[in-house]
Amino acid sequence: MSIGFWQIAIVVVLVVLLFGRGKISDLMGDLAKGIKSFKKGMKDPAPDQSDTSSSQDSSSEDSNPDKK
Repeated sequence: MSIGFWQIAIVVVLVVLLFGRGKISDLMGDLAKGIKSFKKGMKDPAPDQSDTSSSQDSSSEDSNPDKK
């Protein structure tokens, strides 16, 4: 049994009645922003994690002299 036009139309009408047009459009806008930021994050090279961890270790030792 395949999904027909009328079944899809009924589901769409129920969703619009439950959530309203404004909330659905806000949700779609937020989804688009998330997809764009994900694609941008995949294109940009990630910073080297080894450099940041070693600098954080030395700074934490310097900031707390009581541990020595």
